[in-house]
Amino acid sequence: MGLSIRNVSKRYANGVQALHNVSLDIPPGMYGLLGPNGAGKSTLMRTLATLQAPDAGTIHLGDIDVVKQKEAVRQTLGYLPQEFGVYPKARAEDLLDYFAILKGIGNKSERRATVEHLLRQTNLWEVRRQKLGGFSGGMKQRFGVAVALLGQPKLLIVDEPTAGLDPAERVRFLNLLSELGENSVVILSTHIVEDVAELCTNMAIINQGRILLEASPLGAVAALTGRIWRKLTDKQALPALEQEHQIVSAKLLSGRTLVHVYSEEAPGSGFEPAEPDLEDVYFSALKGCFGEVNQQPKTVVAL
Repeated sequence: MGLSIRNVSKRYANGVQALHNVSLDIPPGMYGLLGPNGAGKSTLMRTLATLQAPDAGTIHLGDIDVVKQKEAVRQTLGYLPQEFGVYPKARAEDLLDYFAILKGIGNKSERRATVEHLLRQTNLWEVRRQKLGGFSGGMKQRFGVAVALLGQPKLLIVDEPTAGLDPAERVRFLNLLSELGENSVVILSTHIVEDVAELCTNMAIINQGRILLEASPLGAVAALTGRIWRKLTDKQALPALEQEHQIVSAKLLSGRTLVHVYSEEAPGSGFEPAEPDLEDVYFSALKGCFGEVNQQPKTVVAL
């Protein structure tokens, strides 16, 4: 059961055009939606989760019309928003049991088995009797996944799930998500490139409400082979380089500035070829370089 999004647009009452004719084909498995803050990711996620209707376009989850059949979607939907609240004085197993009732699991023994399974799956069984107010950020995120997994959803949406997690919690959380992508459509909305690189077999890059690139991460990286060059320079030289070259990214390295540029050929003295990675793909897409890549016949690769 895949997800088909066609020409979806959304404008808010304040005049902000959050989505512009977004079209995507999302197969089962882990799918990354990558973009900066304010790119339209959360708007698209809320639309897919039936929390708001698009102004135009169609969305289908298999045979289900997401726009017209909201209740049918919600029966098979798991949604972990960017921010969600918990009852801090409630114990984890009690609150999950309560949400299971709301999800329609009325049989007590079935509900007890479901709660235990999900708490074990999210590695929260040993702390099931602790109050949620004492949970770390990562533990709360994993509890949110447990809630989202009630009812064995065919569509699971997680919005910026690793923001604010420490490195250890992030690894545990990503390992959990990777397991979930085996049987469902799992959409990971994030601005963290590493999350998509480590988890997703397919992805899209969105900015200002428009899809800039739809690709497999490996295919997109391969398309940049031979086009990314790097140079270690001083910060004062950066403005001149920006005038001469198409800079993809610039970051500090040992007190100096490491510049990555996009170019079809060696850009000049001091530059050396760089092995591209998904961060280069991300910034190249934001800079519009993939339009140039797509014009080259040799680089038409499952983008």
